[in-house]
Amino acid sequence: MTSAPQAPTPDTRSAAVEAVDVSREFPGTQALRHVSLTVGHGELFGLVGPDGSGKTTFLRILTGLLGVSRGRVGIDGIDVATEPARVKERIGYMSQRFSLSETLTVAENLLYVSEIWHVPAGERRKRVTRLLEFSRLGPFQDRLTRNLSGGMKQKLSLCAALIHQPRILLLDEPTIGVDPISRREFWLILYDLLHEGSTIVLSTPYMDEAERCARVGFLLEGQLIACGSPTALRAELGTVVLDLRCADSRAARRVLRQLADLTDAVTFGEHLHVTVPRVGFDAAAAVARVQAANVAVHDWRIREPSLEDVFLAYIRRHAAGARTVAA
Repeated sequence: MTSAPQAPTPDTRSAAVEAVDVSREFPGTQALRHVSLTVGHGELFGLVGPDGSGKTTFLRILTGLLGVSRGRVGIDGIDVATEPARVKERIGYMSQRFSLSETLTVAENLLYVSEIWHVPAGERRKRVTRLLEFSRLGPFQDRLTRNLSGGMKQKLSLCAALIHQPRILLLDEPTIGVDPISRREFWLILYDLLHEGSTIVLSTPYMDEAERCARVGFLLEGQLIACGSPTALRAELGTVVLDLRCADSRAARRVLRQLADLTDAVTFGEHLHVTVPRVGFDAAAAVARVQAANVAVHDWRIREPSLEDVFLAYIRRHAAGARTVAA
């Protein structure tokens, strides 16, 4: 994915979004467990986690569409549970499911949404025109929405979320299923919004998108298992990656499970990523041990962990902690 401009430095001294000890239960399921986090004004915050980890539930709680079983949520200092109308004025929410009319044109959809939000009649056309220019959808304003590409529909959904000029955006996997070019264009729009002072909280399944965020939160089985900037999360682990390119990475992984200090390995195609200590680890000696165990290593290097490596490491750490508590 082509690099995008850097986001501006957020003001983390004040909270645009605050969640305190938030839990949410459904019949037979606990979707969120004691989640606490704060997002500063002007910050780009990413929620990362597998399907079913609680990302959508958390975002829907922030909007007031779902209540909490326990805990408290605030938007711009306003309690979501007690003043939902004031909260809705301040947020723009984009769900995973496209919810605009397929039988209206692009411009008609935005005009309709502007009426729902009670945008003054004299302002509606001005706002729609600006959003069409901003999103580069102007040439398609008279096209029926059902004839738009997936990427165009995502941009139209974002425009609809912006029609009432909110400063806090909650986006649930906004680029899922769109092509790489559309994804890049969508992110350029998000960076423009950040430079205009917006706060953005988004969930994403893409680690390259999470890398763009000022901070990320890792959700797993409804729990926030780690939260911080990508750089800080890497440093906190205190590890680097021994990247081995092997003839058969899966077979190599089975062998490494028998070697002390090299058991924390994950396969990535023909590569094997072994998480090892950042300080005091003899990589050359470790590779020699692997080769002595009849594993063909074509080449190797030590490198910084990707955010995917970091996420997997935190998952393993969380699982190990859970086993210790259970014992």
